[in-house]
Amino acid sequence: MKNLVLLGGGYGNMRIMSSILPHSIPEGDHVTLVDRMPFHGLKPEFYALAAGTKSDKDVRLQFPESNRINTVYGEINDINLDEQIISVGNSKIDYDELIIGLGCEDKYHNVPGAEEYTHSIQTLSKSRETYHSISELPSEARVGIVGAGLSGIELANELRESRADLEILLYDRGPSILRNFPEKLSKYISNWISKHNVTVVPNSVINRVEPGKIYNNSVPEDIDLVVWTAGIQPVEVVRNLTIDISNTGRVIVNQYHQVPTYRNVYIVGDCADLPHAPSAQLAELQGKQITDTLKKQWNNESLPKKMPEIKVQGFLGSLGDKQGFAYIMDRTVTGRLASILKSSVLWRYKYHNG
Repeated sequence: MKNLVLLGGGYGNMRIMSSILPHSIPEGDHVTLVDRMPFHGLKPEFYALAAGTKSDKDVRLQFPESNRINTVYGEINDINLDEQIISVGNSKIDYDELIIGLGCEDKYHNVPGAEEYTHSIQTLSKSRETYHSISELPSEARVGIVGAGLSGIELANELRESRADLEILLYDRGPSILRNFPEKLSKYISNWISKHNVTVVPNSVINRVEPGKIYNNSVPEDIDLVVWTAGIQPVEVVRNLTIDISNTGRVIVNQYHQVPTYRNVYIVGDCADLPHAPSAQLAELQGKQITDTLKKQWNNESLPKKMPEIKVQGFLGSLGDKQGFAYIMDRTVTGRLASILKSSVLWRYKYHNG
């Protein structure tokens, strides 16, 4: 009897569980899922939880139910690849096959005070804490969002929807919003932001954060609350593994998403070093390929000499309740249609996952 252990209940491992349970895994084998939370978090929606426009129940789903899965809740302290043991709290879990999908955490780029004095939307619990802190701010308070990528933009505009009384500043490292994206898209988002009184601070270099103060290019500015969305990295327990790690802290994998020196260990989601930006869509596509590989090995079939190329179709974003933006198959979509597209993708995901 073998044990397939899944670390993290994110999009990749959700896809794997839904594909192998209850009948595709060999008879007698079972699955152990390890996660700090008793539910699957819809991470791309955490910005709305932090802004106060969605509640907990809107951004989470129950894990799959099966008598062949054992769920363990707790923080992972150590991953011993040589002994094939996972330490969770005071417990030890043995594995025969392991899938690491532990996601990411904020990357603070060694900015003094950033970790201590900023808020986060990287986990459900941190997003919840961010919401509580924002909700207690007085009218006319100044909120700074460091990082004008997709997460920062969605948070800024959702927060404007929720708190019209706040002054919102979006600190962008470049000279303009999403300058590397199609011009139509970046112009549409910039116009929406300007119209809704979100102040973009271009060419920003945040080099220090203190209580009630942020330093932009070494110039101090008064600020009531700061949310950090300026970069991510794999969680520390993965970065500390004694395997080949890229300069971004992600695990280098082969074409089957395995650790080359430990072929019974797979990496899925934000922890894997792939030629694509981390996303829920990418994690699901990886999960499908890992499932295909596992099934072939369980059936004693040869693996393909070359795995299909992963093709990410694009991305979707929200601008408040009724507007949005999308870049799908090299096409730009903006406005109400983009918002409907995003809502339908989310509804479909929830429907297919219970």
